Amino acid sequence: MAAPTDASLSLEAGDCMTREEFHRRYLLRPDIKKAELIDGVVYVSSPVRGPQHGRPHGLVVTWLGCYVALAPDVELHDNTTIYLVGGHEVQPDAFLLRPEPGGAKFNEDGYLEGAPQIIVEVAASAVSYDLHQKKEAYRRNGVGEYVVWRVLDRVIDWFRLQDGEYVRIAPDAGGIVESQ
Repeated sequence: MAAPTDASLSLEAGDCMTREEFHRRYLLRPDIKKAELIDGVVYVSSPVRGPQHGRPHGLVVTWLGCYVALAPDVELHDNTTIYLVGGHEVQPDAFLLRPEPGGAKFNEDGYLEGAPQIIVEVAASAVSYDLHQKKEAYRRNGVGEYVVWRVLDRVIDWFRLQDGEYVRIAPDAGGIVESQ
């Protein structure tokens, strides 16, 4: 096998390619910690900062972990690659998966194929991307609930899929949103 060329190693934000080519290049770039492909466009994340992403991410994983401790049929996954219909390859901050017949499943390489029931993203610098391109890809793939913590705005957006569209869910009088 020939050594990779500069072109075959290139993986830059804004590049356009198939999921297969994206995945091949991503595997050749261990220096890139997080890259995703939505609608054929590459998105490469900025380095993670503690106060803006690391700490909130830890709180999200703790929250979901507490839920999973009480719901043994639900799995929590952190920064796990998902292949979605339409050639998308995403790596959400966290998601919950309840394995069910005909639902999403892990392939032999350990990547999830299909939509989990709920995805949670921590968004600081990627708010626009998380609330538009990513949200639309998740909607088209049937992700039942999508939660975005807009850290800098101090807002949590909780969306529920109803009749093929995401509807923002408002907290109840006690400030609580319950997942379906």
